[in-house]
Amino acid sequence: MSWTTASDLKAQLSRLWERGEFLRPLATGETRFPLRLTVKGPSSSELAERFEAVRNWTAELVAIPRIRIDWREINHRVQGSQRLPRSVWVDTLDDALAMIGKRDAAACFAQMLELTRSKQPVLLEWLEKRPLQAIGLANVWPRLLDVVAWMEAHPRPGIYLRQVDIPGIHSKFIEAHRGVLSGLFDLALPVEAVAAEHSGATQFARRYGFLDKQTPIRFRVLDERLGLLPGPAFPDVTLDAGSFAKLDVPVRRVFITENETNFLAFPPAADSIVIFGAGYGWDALAGAEWLARCSIHYWGDIDTHGFAILDQLRRRFDHVASFLMDRPTLMAHEALWGREPDQVVHDLPSLTATERALFDELRDNRIRKNLRLEQEMIGFGFARNALARLIG
Repeated sequence: MSWTTASDLKAQLSRLWERGEFLRPLATGETRFPLRLTVKGPSSSELAERFEAVRNWTAELVAIPRIRIDWREINHRVQGSQRLPRSVWVDTLDDALAMIGKRDAAACFAQMLELTRSKQPVLLEWLEKRPLQAIGLANVWPRLLDVVAWMEAHPRPGIYLRQVDIPGIHSKFIEAHRGVLSGLFDLALPVEAVAAEHSGATQFARRYGFLDKQTPIRFRVLDERLGLLPGPAFPDVTLDAGSFAKLDVPVRRVFITENETNFLAFPPAADSIVIFGAGYGWDALAGAEWLARCSIHYWGDIDTHGFAILDQLRRRFDHVASFLMDRPTLMAHEALWGREPDQVVHDLPSLTATERALFDELRDNRIRKNLRLEQEMIGFGFARNALARLIG
């Protein structure tokens, strides 16, 4: 039997709740009540063939509390004059909330609205758009409002998050709620206090003017004549991005590799250094303007993600060349092929024609499904010979 039941009516109300339809009016002052719910009842033939079931169904609807039934009169050829439900109405928001057990949650949201109107009325827009998310933040909402107030008083503060001094609020609280605070800051702060070019949780500090820890850059000197530091001929050095950007060393060639063993074993090369890569994201290197005068060679895995990282790096430094990421290298190590769990499928516009051809073969699984050759699988002698050919 597909006739509407009490559970069906509650399900309709629950769907409206999940879309925020019952909470949003608390913020806007609008209302959609009385609310008509969809009712499916018996057909004419079912009324004749299952009259007792129809009577029971009608009685069950009548017994549902907090609804109003709109009736229709029919004159059935067998049963005579009958009265059947035409539609069901819920007259008030309170009735709807009671039917789905959400009165307490709605009351909590109403309290959040009252507090926000008194402290940060500009944030009512955020509550209106995300009422269910807001309820999940009810316990911390007063502290979030305090953080917003502090930011209004200290736009682009130029300090580390750890240095934010708000009674009862620690820096880990701010870090844990960066996603929510971003939306609140964007509404509350003046346009000039938000660096819109930075977005996402990882760029939270730069977007709102906090100091951010600098990404460390690790590199090895491959030519002892460079004399970067006293001591080892081929030092393994880690610098913050700012210090790396200010290096004044006669380097002509830079290699970047993602594998630490390859980084540590990379052969000596004249006027060269090798950088231990960090996968996706090259912001730390972008500030080193002296890299523009060096030839840069990127050595990554021969798989779709390896080429995606190369593509991203080349958007920062358009003169980057790939190293040991070609079809001959791939085919020479067939016995060591592995499997790439998930593949990059979008186009990579910064690849060269040759690189793009191999990327397409990998992406389209023309050689073998989910093919990958990890860079550490390439023989050391093979890599050393390729390096010798490269630098002459």
